[in-house]
Parts: sequence; structure tokens; C-alpha cells
Amino acid sequence: MELFANQVLAGIATGAIYACMALAVVMIYQAIDHLNFAQGEMAMFSTFMSWQMMQWGVPYWWAFILTVILSFIGGILIERLLFKPLAKAPVLTNVAGFIALFAIVNSVAGLIWDFTIKQYPTPFGSSPFLGSQLISTHQAGMVGVTVLLLAGLYFFFQFTRIGLAMRAAASLPESARLVGINTSWMIALGWGMASAIGAIAGMLIAPVVFLEPNMMGGVLIYGFASAVLGGLSSPLGAVIGGFLVGVFENLAGTYIPGVGNELKLPIALALIITVLVVKPAGLFGRPIVKRV
Repeated sequence: MELFANQVLAGIATGAIYACMALAVVMIYQAIDHLNFAQGEMAMFSTFMSWQMMQWGVPYWWAFILTVILSFIGGILIERLLFKPLAKAPVLTNVAGFIALFAIVNSVAGLIWDFTIKQYPTPFGSSPFLGSQLISTHQAGMVGVTVLLLAGLYFFFQFTRIGLAMRAAASLPESARLVGINTSWMIALGWGMASAIGAIAGMLIAPVVFLEPNMMGGVLIYGFASAVLGGLSSPLGAVIGGFLVGVFENLAGTYIPGVGNELKLPIALALIITVLVVKPAGLFGRPIVKRV
């Protein structure tokens, strides 16, 4: 029983990483109804920007805040310049655009900062949390930041005019336009928020996985799995899905014979397929009903 409890605790700590990325994935999906395959690379590039600022002597929290602001602006610019012209294009055209953005951002980051692994500082420290060897103070800090992000998003979407307008533009765009909501700019704001959340995720993940241009590859797949499991229409579901994936991954590695680190990624992919077959809307997502 103690082993089970320890593995659940360690899984929650790992799941905080996936939950952060899943939040960013859901934000983009709610804005444009597509998955952004370059989400991880955008988060990685933002993390490199914050690292560069700290190399120039900027204090951690100032670099953190500036990176979030720059990422928000960058997300809006990417939507305005690259994906707004593709708004009415076929789905595969958008997918090709995401893959191209993935390759461009990854290559540019490698060109500027090279592909060597870099240490990234943590503001929370790396000592054991409350004496536990399974979760560090940094991982506990990640859990706390993820919960705060979720609470902030809930308040924003429930109690602010812009948040309500974004929800209306995402769920009923035609009706939203009829009441004067600029749905085009609501989509751009969704991109900006997703980019900012992704930047926060990258800066929190970097001390764990280390900083290099390919750092977000596996994390993004786990983020997709978490978002699909929780529901692509539910930020709360994405966070819960992230924690569930982290716990499931840890328990599978402990109790299923032959499952090691090399099989954990296929487990995430199998989880995506299983959820899509059994419950396409996810655990907390709302089914989409269309009149035909």
C-alpha cells in the first residue's frame, strides 16, 4: 500500500508537467477547433528567450513575466500573419501549416542557441518536498502553479466580458458575430493566451527535462493524451487528464511487467486511441451535436 501511495504521489508530480501543456493545447483547440502540433516548439522557444534574458542578467521573475508577455504577443502575431489567411482552408492545409511552423521554430532555436543541453534554474528549489524523496519542491511548485492557472482561467472565462466573448465566439461564432463580437480577434486572443500558457509550461518543465530544442517532443504527446483524456473542450478536464496520465504512467511502470521508460510513450499513444474509440469527447468534454 505504501508503494502504491508513493507511486501515485510521484505520478501527480509528473502529471503537473503534462497538465500545463494540456492547458495550452486546449486553449488553441477552443480558439480554432484544431490541434496545434507546434505548441511544444513555441513553448520551447519562449523558454529559450527567458533563459537568454537571465544570461544577460535579468532576474528570474522579471524574465518570467517578460517572456509571458512576449509569448502572448507572439501568439497573436502568428495567428494574424500565418493562420488567419488559412481560416477557410481545408483541414489538411492547416495541419501542413502547423508542421511547417514546428520545423521552422525548432530549426531557428537550434541555429540561435545550438542543440547542446543547458541547465535551467528553478525558483522553487530542488530539495525534497516535506521530506519526501518522490516529489521535489520544484514539482510541488509546478502543481501549485497549474492549479493557480486553472483557477485564473475559470475566473477569466466566467466573470470577465472578454472571457465570455471568447466562449461565445468558440461555441457559437455565427450568433456571436450577430451580437457584435469580433470573433476574428477572439481567436487571436485565444492564440495569445495559449502561447503564454505554453511559455509558463516550458519554463516550469525546463528544470526537469533540461533545456534544448527537442525538449518538448515527448511532453507534447503526453499533453495531447491528457487533453484528449480530459476533453478538448474542458480546461479543467485537461488538467485532471494530465494528473491521471502521470499517475497511470507511473503505476503501469511499477505494476505491469516489462513496462520501462522506453514503453511509457507508447502507453500515452495507446491511451489517446482508447479514449477516442470509447469516449471521443473525453471524460469532461461535451459531445458535439450537429443538425443534418
